[in-house]
Amino acid sequence: MSSQDTTALIDAMVKEANENSQLERLAHEMLDVIGPRLVGTPQMKKAHDWAVSTFKSWDVDVRNEKWGEWRGWERGITHIDMLEPRVQTLQGMQLAWNPSTGSKGVKAEVITLPNKIIDSMDFQKWLPSVKGKLVMVSMKQPTGRPDYNWEEFATEESFEKMKSEREKQTEEWRQNIRNTGYNSRSIIGALEEAGAVGIISCNWSRGFGVNKIFSARTKAIPTVDVELEDYTMLYRLAEYGDKPVVKIVAESKELGRVPTFNTIAELKGTEKPNEYIVLSAHFDSWDGATGATDNGTGSLVMLEAMRLLKKFYPNPKRTILVGLWGSEEQGLNGSRAFVEDHPEVVDGLQALFNQDNGTGRVVRISGGGFLNSYDYISRWLYPVPEDIKKHIETDFPGMPGGGGSDYASFLAMGAPAFNLSALNWSYWNYTWHTNRDTYDKIVFDDVRSNAILTAILAYMASEDPEKSSRQKIVLPINPRTGEQRSWPSPRSPQRDGMKN
Repeated sequence: MSSQDTTALIDAMVKEANENSQLERLAHEMLDVIGPRLVGTPQMKKAHDWAVSTFKSWDVDVRNEKWGEWRGWERGITHIDMLEPRVQTLQGMQLAWNPSTGSKGVKAEVITLPNKIIDSMDFQKWLPSVKGKLVMVSMKQPTGRPDYNWEEFATEESFEKMKSEREKQTEEWRQNIRNTGYNSRSIIGALEEAGAVGIISCNWSRGFGVNKIFSARTKAIPTVDVELEDYTMLYRLAEYGDKPVVKIVAESKELGRVPTFNTIAELKGTEKPNEYIVLSAHFDSWDGATGATDNGTGSLVMLEAMRLLKKFYPNPKRTILVGLWGSEEQGLNGSRAFVEDHPEVVDGLQALFNQDNGTGRVVRISGGGFLNSYDYISRWLYPVPEDIKKHIETDFPGMPGGGGSDYASFLAMGAPAFNLSALNWSYWNYTWHTNRDTYDKIVFDDVRSNAILTAILAYMASEDPEKSSRQKIVLPINPRTGEQRSWPSPRSPQRDGMKN
């Protein structure tokens, strides 16, 4: 295309994105209606089917591509109630892939681990006392206020004192666990085997009202994560000898072995169909909330970018794919499977653009360790509107990423894959894998900018007369080992989640 045609096309995409954005509607359908997208759940399959239906409504070729199987499970109602020394409903939830208690639930006294365990024999003597009890397995945090709140309001002396005492308490807690002969993971199985009727944990995320929610490690008894405010209250009651009694109802369904998918949408290239641009985002989430910023927003960016491309650039020079990957959260499984199953895409990859760290505007693009990445990425960025481009720092040639998100599956094969790193909007504490990662945390102005950026990068990479270079830099010496760093190695996916 001529520079005049390029300008007109990009202006049209920007106008459409700003004046007729579909992001809010798509976010509502994905997050509010379908909800969390934990691999192996019916909601994950509904999300894949919804994505297929959405792409088809834009007349984009699309398919759900099976890459493995997983443990099928569906979350039900969790209700956690303290019955003694008074009645209070507690805020918390069952952890993923945990067996159901049934509607009757489990009621028992709550106890803590001993404060001072001498050694493994001492722990074994204490262990029978867990029989018939609910056991608290997380440290009682000394404060429920995040550090930034202390920094703003506390005296410097008070803040430093709190941090020092917390650090000491944390090390003592960790040493106490080590003294049992177990670690924080393996001790769960020991407690269950000794007759505990349930596990209560608190994975605080160092923010007001926010916990990280992952998977259970018990085989037959409930594991619930209780929010810090209620967890520390329960802990104090148990410490002071008030013998709190809690009832847990945690209903869920085991669904056996179920298929797992990637959703792949495609605009076929007209001149170089065997060369590819991939728009990459993982579609799955943990299920403490609805996975809005991890990675609903990345998925929305790729959906909206493909809508813009289909409307204004329906016959690209190179083939443009969208990959909405499954089971990234368990080890990049969907994208690793795609790399194994589609060597032709890896071999023909012109560029992959991945987004996966929250709702913020893209502020950094690295060359990923490719020596000549400055040449072609700079060309592709050139026509991006200044109000978007001015926020982006580039790092060329950069370093190859080791495995934090799906671009790493391709990069490990030596293919040019690039992460669009976003401003964090308190991502790590407040939304990453938490019970607060919901629609209301989306900053749609930033997501819209990212969709425009991605669509333009895809268009420019498709139109580029040159094939992107794969020449790698000579990696530097690792100062910790004194040895030269090596390029990340490909890893196979876990295709059978029933082995968990």
